[in-house]
Amino acid sequence: MTGIVLQARLGSTRLARKVLAPLGGATLIDQVMARLNLVAADIRILATDADSAEALRPAASRNSFELLVGPAEDVLARYCLAIRAFGLDTVLRATGDNPLVSHEMANRLVECSSSRGVDYRAFAGLPLGMGVEYVSSRALLRAEAEARSPSEREHVCPFLYGHPEIFAVDRPPAPREFEAGDLRVTVDTREDYEAMLRIYGALYDGSPIPSLAVLAFLRGEGRTP
Repeated sequence: MTGIVLQARLGSTRLARKVLAPLGGATLIDQVMARLNLVAADIRILATDADSAEALRPAASRNSFELLVGPAEDVLARYCLAIRAFGLDTVLRATGDNPLVSHEMANRLVECSSSRGVDYRAFAGLPLGMGVEYVSSRALLRAEAEARSPSEREHVCPFLYGHPEIFAVDRPPAPREFEAGDLRVTVDTREDYEAMLRIYGALYDGSPIPSLAVLAFLRGEGRTP
């Protein structure tokens, strides 16, 4: 079983409660989930912490995501809770601060990973905030047992790609039309959020914005912010 596991909580220090910020007539987390609902998966899970759960429960419900509560800082353990609770064989890891996550590239990732034995695969070269990670549950459970540093626990996958002698890690280049250099579409700061408002204001028509339209806009080929 393949599950999309979306990590999100309200305790961001740089931009508090950013996942509930207004965006495109909904909230930022709604936009993330709307895009992930276009990705092939057996189940979709919003993994959060106890302090954020009740505030995020309505968004999970209206987007047909299961809600799972786990540790705030040990996000690797949160993912492994989801694996055990829902019997996942593979995980698509997504984060709640990426309202332009590419559902198109996520589906390509699923297609190219499902028939080949890998522990970790993610496209290299996408704009920061467009990608997801395809990870085997076996690898994440081993990482949970062996990873010790706080950064390996908080960021989930560094233990895997830091140990290619243990895990089968693949970072194929993104298709040329998706290559983006240093472009970013994640929301980490107030400036990022204001940039996202400009993108949605220019391109959003009530349906998830095609990723190539976002790239054209960011490259100056579309309307300017």
